[in-house]
Amino acid sequence: MRLPTTLTLPAKSWSAHATARPSSQRATSGLGRTLLGLSLPLLLLGLAELAGRQGWVATHLLPPPSELLRTLHALVQQDLATHVLASSARVLAGFAIGSLVGVVLGAAVGLNRHIEAVIDPSLQALRAIPSLAWVPLLLIWLGIDEAPKIVLIALGAFFPVYLGLLAGIRNVDRKWVELGEVHGLGQLALTRRILLPAALPSLFTGLRGGLSLAWMFMVAAELIAASRGIGYLLTDGRETSRPDIVLAAILFLAVLGKLSDGLLKTVEERSLHWRDSFQA
Repeated sequence: MRLPTTLTLPAKSWSAHATARPSSQRATSGLGRTLLGLSLPLLLLGLAELAGRQGWVATHLLPPPSELLRTLHALVQQDLATHVLASSARVLAGFAIGSLVGVVLGAAVGLNRHIEAVIDPSLQALRAIPSLAWVPLLLIWLGIDEAPKIVLIALGAFFPVYLGLLAGIRNVDRKWVELGEVHGLGQLALTRRILLPAALPSLFTGLRGGLSLAWMFMVAAELIAASRGIGYLLTDGRETSRPDIVLAAILFLAVLGKLSDGLLKTVEERSLHWRDSFQA
């Protein structure tokens, strides 16, 4: 008796089994992931509160979360909204400028070898320069107003976007390009219909990395010369020896960074809904 070497499932039943997910199941799964994501921060907050209450850690170095809540309430009663809006506006402007330039140059370098030979070596050299090294030059050129802060943030957002799109274009399967050429697609149509759509996942990875660096560079910019912003709160907490203000500012940075990344991730999922990728 010979046993079959393969097991073939009916196409219809397998497709239904693989793709059908009730909305209630998706909602439950999303809620479960949210609770799992909150479990570690809540555990750390509980340990920090216990350490402060039991005297394991000096409260003037690490205030307990209950003290941070009082500080947050006081900041909300004062001018916290002004600081949050100022920092968010700088990040939005710098990220938009840096991303736009990164997309333009990344597409140009990825699609043209001659442009790559001229531009890419210089950009790779500039990428190795630490961010704070630009600060004195930007202050000399642009003063201490908003311009140097936005330019510094744009520099931070530029390179991840540029490298992400460049890697995405270079990693497009050659068979797709050959298939487009067989169907008579010209260079412009080939770029628009095959190369750029195939590079979108890498581009969104670069955009999310650039957004994260934009928040980091925003703090560096506001630590230099600013009268408002979350970076200013960090400086104020350091100069007045108020670790609660410093930790509150760090908490706001974490929340704002997470919210903005979540928004960009939603845009990514909707833009790339056509992907048939693995979801663990």
